[in-house]
Amino acid sequence: MLVLTRKLNERIMIGDDIVITLIEVRGDNSVRIGIEAPRGVKIQREEIVISVAEANRSAAEAGEGAEDVLKKLFGALPGAAASSASDEPSTGE
Repeated sequence: MLVLTRKLNERIMIGDDIVITLIEVRGDNSVRIGIEAPRGVKIQREEIVISVAEANRSAAEAGEGAEDVLKKLFGALPGAAASSASDEPSTGE
């Protein structure tokens, strides 16, 4: 990890097309930075990425009886029986 000291309004360049500017130093041990980067570069806060990943893992875990609940939900949809019959190959008769 490269560690740099910067003063207010000083910049850090990453490659030719990413610029980080120190915008504000606050008294609560935080700083505001500005990031200039091409649109295709993802810029994300680590804590948000971690939070979303944890939420996705939790949502993906199926509890007991989840299969039965899904079967009831999808079986209760209008047209569920009709669509299953239309999925069978036609004999042309």
